[in-house]
Amino acid sequence: MTDHEPAVEAEIVREDDADETSTTIVAAADILPTTLYLLPLSERPFFPAQALPLLLNEDPWLPTVEAAANREHRVIGLILVQPDSADKASPADFYDVGTVARMHQLTRNEGRLQFIAQGLKRFRIEQWLSSEPPYHVQVEYLNEEDEAGPDELRAYSLAVINTLKELIPLNPLYSEELKFFLNRFNTHDPSPLADFAASLTTAGKGELQEILATAPVLERLKKVIVLLKKELEVVKLQSHIRKQVEEKMSEHQRKFFLREQLKVIQQELGIAKDDRTADVDRFRERLTTRQVPEAALKRINEELDKLSILEAGSPEYAVTRNYLDAMTDLPWGTYSTDNLDLKHAREVLDRDHDGLEDVKDRIIEFLAVGALKGQVGGSIILLVGPPGVGKTSIGRSVAAALDRQFYRLSLGGMRDEAEIKGHRRTYIGALPGKFIQAIREAGTANPVIMLDEIDKIGASYHGDPASALLEVLDPEQNAEFLDHYLDVRFDLSKVLFICTANQLDTIPGPLLDRMETLRLSGYITAEKLQIARNHLWPKLLERSGMTRDRIELGETVLRQIIEGYAREAGVRNLEKQLGRIVRKSAVEIVNGREGVITVELPELDRYLGKPPFKPETPMTGVGVVTGLAWTAMGGVTLNVEATRVHTKNRGFKLTGRLGEVMQESANIAYSYVSAHLEEYQADPKFFDEAFVHLHVPEGATPKDGPSAGITMATALLSLARGQQPDRLLAMTGELTLTGLVLPVGGIREKVIAARRVGIHELILPEANRSDVEELPDHIKEGLTIHFVARLRQVVDTVFVAKAA
Repeated sequence: MTDHEPAVEAEIVREDDADETSTTIVAAADILPTTLYLLPLSERPFFPAQALPLLLNEDPWLPTVEAAANREHRVIGLILVQPDSADKASPADFYDVGTVARMHQLTRNEGRLQFIAQGLKRFRIEQWLSSEPPYHVQVEYLNEEDEAGPDELRAYSLAVINTLKELIPLNPLYSEELKFFLNRFNTHDPSPLADFAASLTTAGKGELQEILATAPVLERLKKVIVLLKKELEVVKLQSHIRKQVEEKMSEHQRKFFLREQLKVIQQELGIAKDDRTADVDRFRERLTTRQVPEAALKRINEELDKLSILEAGSPEYAVTRNYLDAMTDLPWGTYSTDNLDLKHAREVLDRDHDGLEDVKDRIIEFLAVGALKGQVGGSIILLVGPPGVGKTSIGRSVAAALDRQFYRLSLGGMRDEAEIKGHRRTYIGALPGKFIQAIREAGTANPVIMLDEIDKIGASYHGDPASALLEVLDPEQNAEFLDHYLDVRFDLSKVLFICTANQLDTIPGPLLDRMETLRLSGYITAEKLQIARNHLWPKLLERSGMTRDRIELGETVLRQIIEGYAREAGVRNLEKQLGRIVRKSAVEIVNGREGVITVELPELDRYLGKPPFKPETPMTGVGVVTGLAWTAMGGVTLNVEATRVHTKNRGFKLTGRLGEVMQESANIAYSYVSAHLEEYQADPKFFDEAFVHLHVPEGATPKDGPSAGITMATALLSLARGQQPDRLLAMTGELTLTGLVLPVGGIREKVIAARRVGIHELILPEANRSDVEELPDHIKEGLTIHFVARLRQVVDTVFVAKAA
């Protein structure tokens, strides 16, 4: 039997009579078997009007196919199942109605079965004879005869045909399917027409199964027309979308071709140049205004010659073009003229900053040296101080005073040395280093470049950026700085580098050695008042669109904000608190408040909440002494407490999250005081039987450093003598085992911290006298400072001699 065998076989029985011969035709439905082997389908049902190839796995369907093929009729039942995988279906998953099909050209290949299924007739499962593969069932064939009249059937058939005519122009695949159908069926036969039309649609398997289960032809045609109309709408929408896309593409292509033709016409007429020539001419034009060194000019000319012969669309062309763009855009030999007027520089610094007189003086000294030389360069300034004290803004002021371009570069978290020295051109997306980019953006070869957060630079497997900075920040080397991307030398010696850091501990020694350090220790309350009134408050009002006459902030209120809400060394938190007041006032104005808003002291809690800082009252008592400490946030006071726990055994306990160095200082103080109790008028046997506990309050805060040595020794001596200091004072200094007092750092910050809490008498190491002398007069004003070289001097200062 061929692929196009008719769907019905007929047995012809002849009966010879005397007068005529009659022929009886027995329909195929009458000879189809009443039991069938079933094959499940998972995606779509199979219709009687279809003839399609089926492909399935040998496991588990080979026994089913062989059983059906060995029967006389070679027919098999094709039926839809509910799960998405037919191999996992059980009898409960099968729909009731399917199609019996005859198998043709059965083949096996690499574990797969293939045959052509020719749909014959609908059937309904009556009884399951086997619930395991091969599935064997008893079936009943559905009667497709319809009581509807031929005219009604013909009308619905024409409706189906007309809808198909609308579908065919929209999708060429429909016409191929229709040709195949017409070769096998007549369009005047409504039953196969309905099945064929349903099989053309992309409806879901549930809707298609409903069509298959509908045996009456008229009812089936009605359902098919609904599906066809839905399909028509979907296809029209797809066609509309496709048409829009094609129109856009055609428009783009048309414009592209027109542009290309215009380029060719302009080139022929000499009106325009091609991209490559235009690039070369632009690069050569840049060189006319720059004084390029001979080595760099030779490299540029070599790259220009290469660019002239490369195709504009090649990757190498883009790499070369980007390189030449960077090389010719650098300000070779272009320098801005420095303004070395010291009076102008002082005016700019005073305009932008209140306080910091020592830092301003150092900067003026630095500029004065440049005025004698005729230029400022070859130096690296490092500004060290707590956050918010104005390090970055001072860098901007220096650039403004010199009339130089300013570029800020943050080094915080940088881990790749290629950020400093550039990527090699062999890498995709290679770029020059940050310094060459800064020079290019500034447009001059002598800008002021600020390296922010140099103490937070990192290191990784990509390299050590801090080591790469050694060449950049060395005046003896940066005149011939080599960027990996440029691969030629560039002179950075005229650049003024200003670096900022919060602390020096994390800066590598060789790098720190190349910089001149200026310390910004922080502001006292009087300086913060001036900064707030002259800088922060006007800036915040301007940002919010308000004027000074709408909000009034008295000096008493401003002082309370500083001391109760923003006690840190810098002014960043002070700016935040003032910003809160401005925002809350803006809400009141928008809500209709008239007149001037005056912020009074009792109303401050309503604007800012309860103050986080309470007035500090230094602790007093036997065994309690106030020390001074330095942190990255500025100076702080540090209370040290010592007490005797019991006298059962000798012992010494430390608490307060003390670091290793501070624990060593405590042990030194304990050992020295224990050995010299009699010398300091205390019971020589006090520590022999005493278990002593020494604590530094605020135990959640880590503390370290040697500067609390004399403070802890004084606290232990106070405990042993049973005598508390007779007046309020604070001290700092490192103690040795021989009783010497060594110098410590952070003197300015510590003095400011003492003033902040109202302590006006200090004990400092004799070796720090020069540091105190350098302090501004307004910081030293009203202070009594005792300089000591040995602990004996500390004791004589702190304690009044005990009566004999």
